Amino acid sequence: MKSIAVYSLKGGVGKTTLAVSLAWASATRSGRRTLLWDLDPQSAASFLLGADGRGRDAQAVFARDVDARTLIRPAAVPRLDLLPADISLRGLDHFLHGLGKKKRLAKLIDQAAGDYDRVILDTPPGLTETSEQVLRAADLIVVPVIPSPLSRRALEEVAAFLDRRKIRRGPILPVYSMVDRRRSLHRAALEANPSWPAIPMASAFETMSAPGVGVGRLPPTSPAAIALFALWTGIERRLTRPRKAD
Repeated sequence: MKSIAVYSLKGGVGKTTLAVSLAWASATRSGRRTLLWDLDPQSAASFLLGADGRGRDAQAVFARDVDARTLIRPAAVPRLDLLPADISLRGLDHFLHGLGKKKRLAKLIDQAAGDYDRVILDTPPGLTETSEQVLRAADLIVVPVIPSPLSRRALEEVAAFLDRRKIRRGPILPVYSMVDRRRSLHRAALEANPSWPAIPMASAFETMSAPGVGVGRLPPTSPAAIALFALWTGIERRLTRPRKAD
């Protein structure tokens, strides 16, 4: 089992859409038993996968007052399950700070190892206690970046923060998100970092939340689907690549 965090210091960069889309690709493209764990109190990923947001037990999982397995629900996509967020996660940073255990999330993820092949973590934006737990736990950190100088600066701040705190983490994979090649600023950013994966801005992603549409309804030959599948293929290669000896 491998865990993938989709994380950004900034909001509004397509983080949740990317997390849900990667979970869909994991379940359908690779046939992996996949869990999407929504850790963002806004619970947008939970909404996209059909949760009503009425629960109050998401934070209690970290106190071990509630078994996470009792909250997991199947999504409409085969092999894809959801551990939904709810409003109780608004107090998770305070709880984790008081708990003082930096690897609580990592241990909870390990408990899912027998049931899932991939765990996708949709994290809240910002440098918080929750995000620090996520960054410590994930095998790979996917960072969506809008092609602009400010977004690139935010990515550099995250890397510097992790280095200062000496947080042992998985590798960071920056992904250009919401790319519009008609914009000269976007084209310049792509040319500056040609090895970074790029996901185009597409109406298909925006309409996932519309009634009756659902997750993953991308035409398979569309630029959006081709880019998403290429990104997921690259992620799978990273996760299955043998580690080099120290």
